[in-house]
Amino acid sequence: MAAQKLLSRQKIIQVFERFKAANPEPRTELSAPNPYCLLVSVVLSAQATDKSVNKATAPLYKKVRTPEQMLLLGEEGLITYIKSIGLYRSKARHVIALSEKLIAEYGSAVPGTREELMSLPGVGRKTANVILNVVYNQPTMPVDTHLLRICPKMGLAEGTTPEQVEESLLKRIPAQYMQHAHHWLILHGRYICTARSPKCAECPVNDLCPSAASV
Repeated sequence: MAAQKLLSRQKIIQVFERFKAANPEPRTELSAPNPYCLLVSVVLSAQATDKSVNKATAPLYKKVRTPEQMLLLGEEGLITYIKSIGLYRSKARHVIALSEKLIAEYGSAVPGTREELMSLPGVGRKTANVILNVVYNQPTMPVDTHLLRICPKMGLAEGTTPEQVEESLLKRIPAQYMQHAHHWLILHGRYICTARSPKCAECPVNDLCPSAASV
């Protein structure tokens, strides 16, 4: 597949101005009562939908809201809540292990640097970037499957790996949009620019998108 044409800075501004007008304060669709629970939810969301994670964690978070409570529940106890989520056994191991490390090394608090977050079991760069953005309001760019798919297609970024697309987006998206940019893009990929049948007729930026005419 040929590389798509990259949008100019002016057109990128138009894209994000339209996203902003439609949804000024986008939020994560993962439901969590505190930063620790959000970290758990993001770990559980790997290769799973936010909806499936929320369904599993709604009853869990009525009983468990701290690393200490998670350890009391234990790995097998956690599995009873998250069995409907893919890879639940390895995810349960990661959640228990990261809870132990949070207690031992961070006073049960969720750390605020990428290096510290990525030292936790089950936490990769994307998960760390989500926590830094949502909890600590840092202008990070978590690249999930939606962003990896749509950003080159829309002319917002170049690259074929999450790291390449992340680097390209950080360079090309103006700073004033960075706090909410990844949420706007995730929602766009999830509901409009879908993988199987993109809704180009409903797309607020179809006149700017280099792929719209060819879909």
